[in-house]
Amino acid sequence: MDYMDNAEPKPERMFPCQDERFDSGLDSLKEEELLSNQFQDISMDTMSPSQEYEPWRSAVTEDGDTLLHLAIIHEATEEAFQMIKKSHNHSFLNVQNHQRQTALHLAVITEQPQLVDKLLKAGCDARLADDRGNTALHIACKKGSLACFSLITQSCQRHLNSIMSFPNYSGHNCLHLASINGFVSLVENLVQLGADINAQEQCSGRTALHLAVDLQNPILVGRLLELGADVNCLNYGGFTPYHLTYGRQNEEIRCQLYDRTALELRELPDSESDESDMEDLYLSEDELYDDIKFGK
Repeated sequence: MDYMDNAEPKPERMFPCQDERFDSGLDSLKEEELLSNQFQDISMDTMSPSQEYEPWRSAVTEDGDTLLHLAIIHEATEEAFQMIKKSHNHSFLNVQNHQRQTALHLAVITEQPQLVDKLLKAGCDARLADDRGNTALHIACKKGSLACFSLITQSCQRHLNSIMSFPNYSGHNCLHLASINGFVSLVENLVQLGADINAQEQCSGRTALHLAVDLQNPILVGRLLELGADVNCLNYGGFTPYHLTYGRQNEEIRCQLYDRTALELRELPDSESDESDMEDLYLSEDELYDDIKFGK
C-alpha cells in the first residue's frame, strides 16, 4: 500500500525495530544462512531482467524481509546488485517488510548510495512510506545523508514536490526533519528545490524557523532568514519564532529575530506559556497520538 495518498495517522504495529534485529546474533546468522542458500538459485545471467516467476523472490523471513532486504541489511552488495538487475520494473523491488520498509528505505538507512542509485534506476517507488510515515527521502533528511538525498531528488523530480511536502505520522515533512536535526545544507537544498519554507508541521503549527529557535540553532535560524522564512508566522498557539526566545539563553537568536518581527508581535500573547506549546517536539510518536481512539 502506498501511504502517500493517505496522510491520516495510523496506529503503530508492534514489530521489533530494525536495530533490535541487527543486534540479534542468532537472527543475523539465520538471515545470512538464508541469503547464502537462496542466492544459489539466482541465475548469474544478471544482464537479462526476468519478469518470470523466480523462487528466490518468494523467500521471506519472519520479519517480512525478502532476500533483497537481507542483502542490503548485511551489505552483500554484489548479491543485491544481481537481484536488482534481474528485477527491473518488477514489484519485487517495492515489497515492504513488517515495518513497511522497502529495499530503498533500507539502502538509505544503511547509507549505501550505490544501491539507492541502482534501485531508483530499476524502478523502485520512492513514494512508499514506512510504518512511521517516512519515505526514503524523509529518512535521508533525518539522517543527513546528502548522497542519498541527491540521488532521490534527482531521480524523482516528477513526484518531488509531493514527497517533500508529505507529512510523516509525527506531522513532519522533509524540511522539518532536516531542521530538527540541524542539517543546514539539506535545508538549503530543499528550499532551492521548491519546499515551502513556511510549511507548518501538523502537531502545533511550527515552521522550520520555529523549530530552529526551539532547538537554539543560531546558524540555522540565520540561514532560514536569508532564505526568506516568515518571522511573523504564528504557530497554532499564536506564537511567532521570536516569542520562542523568551526564557532562552541564546541572545544571538533573539537579536536575529527582534528587528525583523512586527512590533505588535513581539510581546507574548495572553495565553499559556510557550513552553507547554512546545512540549510535543520531544514526545514519542506513541505519546503524540495516545488520544486517538479507533473503532467504537
